Amino acid sequence: MSVVTDIETRAELDDLLADHDRVLVMIRTAGCAVCKSMSPILDNAARATDATVAEFNPREDLDAVADFDVRSVPTFLLFEDGELVDRRADGFIPTAELVAFTEPASG
Repeated sequence: MSVVTDIETRAELDDLLADHDRVLVMIRTAGCAVCKSMSPILDNAARATDATVAEFNPREDLDAVADFDVRSVPTFLLFEDGELVDRRADGFIPTAELVAFTEPASG
C-alpha cells in the first residue's frame, strides 16, 4: 500500500525524484485550508496509482518556490524521470480527477 511522503527540503525532493520514475508532489503551506482538505485525496491517489505521492511544504526554501513557479497553494507538480511534465494550481481537485492527472497519458 502506498502512502504519502512528507518532504521538508529541496534535497529530499531531489532524492525522491531521483529514486522514482513518476512522482506527484503537492506544494502546500501550513495554514492552507484547501491543502488540508486535499490530504485524504492525496492518500487516495497514492493508493490508486503507481506514482509516488508527496506533500512538500517549502517553508523557507524560496528557491524551490521560484524554481517551480509556485504562485498559489496547493500546486500539484507531476514529474516523470525527474522532469516536471505537468502542473495544476486550481485549488481542490476531486480524487478521480487527481488520479487521472497522475496516470500516464499513454497508459
